Amino acid sequence: MKIKKIRIGRRSFIKLLSALGIATASKPDLLAQAPSPSPTPAPRITKEMMHEAEKLIGIELTDAQEAMALAGVNRNLDAYESVRKIEVPLDTEPAIAFHPTRAKKELYAPRTKFRFGKVELPAFKSVDDLAFATVPQLAELIRTRKVSSTELTKMYLARLKRYGPKLLCVVTLTEELALKQAAAADAEIKRGKYRGPLHGIPWGAKDLFATKGIKTTWGAEPYRDQVVDYDSTVVERLNEAGAVLVAKLSMGALAQGARWFAGVTRNPWQPDEAQQGSSGSSAGPGSATAAGLVGFSIGTETLGSIVSPSSRCGVVGLRPTYGRVSRYGAMGLSWTMDKIGPMCRGVEDCAAALSAIYGPDGKDITVGDAPFNWNPDTNISTMRIGYLKAEFEGTGGPGGPGGPATPNPQQQRTAEQRRAVYKTALEALEKAGAKLVPIELPKFSAGPLRYILSAEAAAAFDDITRDGRVNQLSGQGPGDWPNTFRTSRFIPAVEYLRAQRARTLLMHEMEKLMSQWDVFVSPAPGSASLLVTNLTGHPAVVVPCGFVNDLPAAIMFTGGVYDEVSPLRVALAFERATKWHTMHPKMDWAT
Repeated sequence: MKIKKIRIGRRSFIKLLSALGIATASKPDLLAQAPSPSPTPAPRITKEMMHEAEKLIGIELTDAQEAMALAGVNRNLDAYESVRKIEVPLDTEPAIAFHPTRAKKELYAPRTKFRFGKVELPAFKSVDDLAFATVPQLAELIRTRKVSSTELTKMYLARLKRYGPKLLCVVTLTEELALKQAAAADAEIKRGKYRGPLHGIPWGAKDLFATKGIKTTWGAEPYRDQVVDYDSTVVERLNEAGAVLVAKLSMGALAQGARWFAGVTRNPWQPDEAQQGSSGSSAGPGSATAAGLVGFSIGTETLGSIVSPSSRCGVVGLRPTYGRVSRYGAMGLSWTMDKIGPMCRGVEDCAAALSAIYGPDGKDITVGDAPFNWNPDTNISTMRIGYLKAEFEGTGGPGGPGGPATPNPQQQRTAEQRRAVYKTALEALEKAGAKLVPIELPKFSAGPLRYILSAEAAAAFDDITRDGRVNQLSGQGPGDWPNTFRTSRFIPAVEYLRAQRARTLLMHEMEKLMSQWDVFVSPAPGSASLLVTNLTGHPAVVVPCGFVNDLPAAIMFTGGVYDEVSPLRVALAFERATKWHTMHPKMDWAT
């Protein structure tokens, strides 16, 4: 590699060390992409300044890589300056915690027995008619032995083989394991040993969960042959619940977008539209669940990767509270933001899955010991429910509220469709008993804090950045991980920690807001609350609420920390009052 000889003054170099930034336009999820910066006469940080700093931070970039990173470096200088203007009291600690001891499994709280509400069984002539059934329906059919787990498993395996190649949502079929687990479930149920609502239900795992002896590829070229010798906690707990793992499902490479090493995961509603895709890094779980290829699935979210694909594919997604589910054995992207949650065809499906996987495991020290006591019969008319009125009435384009100031005719029509869909959705929610009160989010600019995620992601994959394996990823544009990882090497530790301290203030503001409300309602995925609540760790549920441009639209219910029950209950009331969860993509496009 050709090394350029460049001289730089001491003062300029010292100034550089306090100012260098990252490319916030990188998008770990579809929603993490920052808007394009306003043109500036000349960059304050130059390529020459960057090149000198590379010697100090231990990375050597090519001319092309420096040029690609330069815009982000300068853009994040603006973010640093915005964060510096936030008045942070001296006694404000950063939003990270040091734990001097290992997690203790003995803190594990007793679990209450999970129960569904009233279950209406579907009419069916053959097991193939049950592809789109919900978990409560499948569970009751299995429990009463009207259908066997083996029959369901074979049906879903056949659908994965038939539709998976077109959707690009399957990384690895776990057929041998699935048939073994299904046979064991049938034998236990026949003996009268019923483990609960997930016993015998086929499910799919986002391919970042470790599965012993089975490939765990993280969707990325450097890891496509990776095999781990243990099961993640989520896999262990679903094994204990008697669930049947039928597939490892696709994810965006290293949890970014819908592109992985085999291509872009497709949306079953528009499988020929590569640009639509399944959206978000939990693309495979969203696509497979919507297409009726699994009974339910498990995904992860750092900044939209459950909410976005669930919204785009028309399924119900639950992003639990940060620290609710152990991340042991799951690929780490951002240690202070990663969350694990279910993606299903019904609200109670999500509640059942969360009930099986939550709680301390003695391995992930961030997991709290808070109960999850599901009650499907709560009267929502007694609940305090706010809604972000300005967002529902916004004029955003296809991406939702906050669209271009001067939309073109197509964007205007899309905005009108969205407003009509959300007006109908809010009316249905009120008819279901909700008393909606307009509210606003705290007046806090959360956008500049995005570099917390990028800094942690770059640290997680620092080895492949320095040894060059990151160059194997198919995405190599300005908004892709390789450029983000390289530019994030320039983030000063002081700026990262100040952002974490500012994040603490944001958490306090959200705590004040949620002290007044049990749940607040917003559009999905375009709500400003998505970034805020991913930073503060609040749980959210997204539910389909109609169609815009022939693609599903969704509504989101956000609850207080460790209170998934409230947003799930309001979401269930909405689901029961509408028909959208019963509508599924036509699968006649398969070859």
